[in-house]
Amino acid sequence: MNRFTSWLTHVLSDLGKNGIFIALLLVVVFFAIITDGILLRPQNISNLIVQNGYILVLAIGMVMVIIAGHIDLSVGSVAAFVGAVSGVFAVQMQMPWWIAIILSLAIGALVGVWQGFWIAYVGIPAFIVTLAGMLIFRGLALVVLGNANIGSFPAEYRALGNGFLNDVFGDFPIDPLTLGIGVIAVVGLVVQQVRTRLGRQKYGQETEPFPWFVAKLVLIVAGIGFFVYSLAAYKGIPVTLIVLAVLVLVYGIVMNRSVFGRHIYAIGGNRHAAELSGIKTRKVDFFLFVNMGFLAALAGLIFTARLNLAGPKAGDGFELEAISAAFIGGAAVQGGVGTIGGAIIGGLIIGVLNNGMSIIGLGIEWQQAVKGLVLLLAVAFDVYNKRRSGGR
Repeated sequence: MNRFTSWLTHVLSDLGKNGIFIALLLVVVFFAIITDGILLRPQNISNLIVQNGYILVLAIGMVMVIIAGHIDLSVGSVAAFVGAVSGVFAVQMQMPWWIAIILSLAIGALVGVWQGFWIAYVGIPAFIVTLAGMLIFRGLALVVLGNANIGSFPAEYRALGNGFLNDVFGDFPIDPLTLGIGVIAVVGLVVQQVRTRLGRQKYGQETEPFPWFVAKLVLIVAGIGFFVYSLAAYKGIPVTLIVLAVLVLVYGIVMNRSVFGRHIYAIGGNRHAAELSGIKTRKVDFFLFVNMGFLAALAGLIFTARLNLAGPKAGDGFELEAISAAFIGGAAVQGGVGTIGGAIIGGLIIGVLNNGMSIIGLGIEWQQAVKGLVLLLAVAFDVYNKRRSGGR
């Protein structure tokens, strides 16, 4: 009986720690039911990634900014500005597509340098600087566009937002390359999980009950298998997904295994204590916003490539969805808490909400209200957890 109680306690604790992932599953199941399975069709699964890729890219940078105790309201305007500039480069000046992309990303980083300077070295709060940036770069986007649209872009450029990696081994109903990559990913995950468990047992550390370990692994493998099969059955792996996978891998390592990542968490947890411990907080803040400018530029390129159009309305509301993704994914309002994975899941929840509500024909006004309510409940849950654990 004591053993069963211990197992149950561990399972409940594990479920609590993975609440955001469970929330994503519940949202998916709910909309899969009310849309009669349309949500889980292969084409729709692929579209979820392609249509929300730019938000997920922004969420990665935004959660880092929020962890450090800042906010960035300018990312939508920066994305629109860089998209417009890339249109000038690639369409009007007819530069090679890869040069246009590199120059556009560099301009995004320079925007981050501009904002990072005012925040880190002049000492103006990020809220004010990025609010000014939202107005400045929206205006510059309109100046660059001349209040008109720019298109159409080269095919290689468009692949960033609409391209797929498929038919490498020939034209098959189910893409073998996608399936092969999925199998490698599943095997790698299983091996990593088993090695981690064996390592903990070797050093006498507590491990989760074996039945729960197996059940959780089976569910994760089944989820990955379904996702991979859906992609393989449609058009293969979206280029946007490849970009996202690289970003999640790189930034996951930065936040979890690098000195810079530890400094970000330390600054968000207690800036004064971080300064006393020798962390160069101004330098960290500066590079955080350089990075945010770069990712905002990348999001702008992805969005522009998907639409094959740089227009004056691009970027509207991007900052709100990126901030919502970070907070829904578990980032703390006060800073010091958050993960890249959580922000991605938060972004996926927003994407599923958008997609599911569109499928059932819910009006845009109700969609906005529902997303606002979800954000409010996510932050309220964070505040409740902190109070329950003795935080203020």
